[in-house]
Amino acid sequence: MRIAEAAEAYLRHIDEVRRLSPATVRAYRSDLAGLAAVCGDVELSAVDLEVLRDWLWQAVQRGDSRATIARRTAAVRGFFAWATETERIETDPSLRLVTPKRGKTLPKVATAQSLEGMLARLEQAAAEGDPVALRDHAVLEVLYGAAVRVSELCGLDLDDLDPQRRTARVLGKGSKERVVPFGLPALRAVDAYLVRGRPALAARADTPIGGAAAGRSASGVARAGGAASALFLGARGGRLGPRAVYDLVSRELGPELGAQVGPHALRHSAATHLLDGGADLRAVQEILGHASLGTTQIYTHVSSERLAASYRLAHPRA
Repeated sequence: MRIAEAAEAYLRHIDEVRRLSPATVRAYRSDLAGLAAVCGDVELSAVDLEVLRDWLWQAVQRGDSRATIARRTAAVRGFFAWATETERIETDPSLRLVTPKRGKTLPKVATAQSLEGMLARLEQAAAEGDPVALRDHAVLEVLYGAAVRVSELCGLDLDDLDPQRRTARVLGKGSKERVVPFGLPALRAVDAYLVRGRPALAARADTPIGGAAAGRSASGVARAGGAASALFLGARGGRLGPRAVYDLVSRELGPELGAQVGPHALRHSAATHLLDGGADLRAVQEILGHASLGTTQIYTHVSSERLAASYRLAHPRA
């Protein structure tokens, strides 16, 4: 079997059987396409360890990050392990392929005061009634208030909200569903958006979106079916996409952190503020939807850094 043909079969496997996230499937597709381009139109059995090492070395020479190289290593190791298990090849050439260690970096976190100021500014802009301003305020309140991923936020439907319990049902990585809480400010922002913002955005679409549900408040949302069920709409009336959310967060939060930031910065900030406020680490893990507690523990390091900084500033013998 040729390497490109085998790669397509593997990608279908991780998409349809293992149910990996669409982003992971896209990344692995790109990685395996790069390997196929280097190897040429050869049989899968012709690829050996030296070919794989040379492929990764080319990535190093291009200046690819450690995280990217580690992902590419994971992609080919998973690919060849699957090929061996399904008897497409006899031996796995990637067994001795070493995954480079990722550099340890702490996530960028905004202070609670700066986020309060940003959200207050957005609330003031939304009070003027512009539908995009109403949506932007609701989007950032939910991102920070529920600590969700951008893909989870964009995938929210109208009936995923439970305003009485102040919770949202989100679909996370690996198609795992979880219920996350959000606060009263987020509920108020979403309520205002559903009443005054969403109907106006829906009217911009070629086909009206939302029907009778579009003008309801959060206390009366209902599934409208299909694409019409989207909670957050873009400027043209379709479901809001991740790129628009990235642009929004970068514009509003970038100046505060002095760097190019994305929606994950709000998730990082929410997790850190929860731990700073005394939340249990296991509870934060559940809210974030982390499979491993070790992933959540990075936020304890962020809190420790803040504690050390406060000590150095305040203690006379620091």
